Amino acid sequence: MRSHPHRPDGRAHRPAALVAGAVPLALALLVSGCEASTTSTAADARADDVFSSVRFTLGARGDIQVAGTSRTAVTPAGDRTVTGGRAYPFDRPPGKLLVVLRHWPSPSGQRAARDAVRLLPPPDDVAIESAYLVDTGDWALAELDGHPVQWLRRDTIRVDATKAGAVGRTHLTLSGPRGRRPGQVTPPPDDRACEGVDPAVNRFVVLPEVESGTPVPEVLARLRERCLDVQYVSMPGGVHRGTVWWIEIPVAGHTAPVAELPSTEGSPAQGRLPGDKILTDPSRPTTVIVIH
Repeated sequence: MRSHPHRPDGRAHRPAALVAGAVPLALALLVSGCEASTTSTAADARADDVFSSVRFTLGARGDIQVAGTSRTAVTPAGDRTVTGGRAYPFDRPPGKLLVVLRHWPSPSGQRAARDAVRLLPPPDDVAIESAYLVDTGDWALAELDGHPVQWLRRDTIRVDATKAGAVGRTHLTLSGPRGRRPGQVTPPPDDRACEGVDPAVNRFVVLPEVESGTPVPEVLARLRERCLDVQYVSMPGGVHRGTVWWIEIPVAGHTAPVAELPSTEGSPAQGRLPGDKILTDPSRPTTVIVIH
């Protein structure tokens, strides 16, 4: 066996192969470390891109504010005037969620002073619908004044603040999948039966059974079975917070009446009961009043 030559200090020379092999090893460690850091950074970047939450705040006179960690996912889609309770048919691109907020025009000048002591504008005022497109990517939970109302994906949600009063504020929050537990996602509604419904043509529907205190998802399912679009109103009162107080289904006619369920004395369409068939106007959304 051949021994390694010795240096003048008596120590053996280190084989060149070991020294040469240490360099690639060190480089490999550095490279692998960089790759791990890069991968982690990329993963963090992708996580930051996941929709988290956004909050819309508005009053009866508008003054819409958008806040939240995912507010950059929100794009204004325009403002339109609407009359007679009708909804403007905003375009919703594929993969986007459409938020439509109804309110009265912002007051100005002397009218602002008069409106300060008036809870609601006169009924002949022209309302405004402000639309926003939200890139949620996946399912998002909609909460109205802190109460869950429905899961959304590639859908439309409408909130009406015209009944909120002069000092009332309505809050709509959309929350993404972060922190969501399995089983919390509601399957998308099967709207195939509603594909042929023309929103410009009045049609007959059977009034559903609705009682005060019914959970919002139950009422929403009954309305969607009848191919009715909805808009939410959040109001104080009632008994069980976060549940439906009553609903208003539009009835076709020049005076824009509604069938109120459960029916109350003095309601515009008093006497209409669940199971009755009415001619409804699809251009006017059904209003779901939620207790906050």
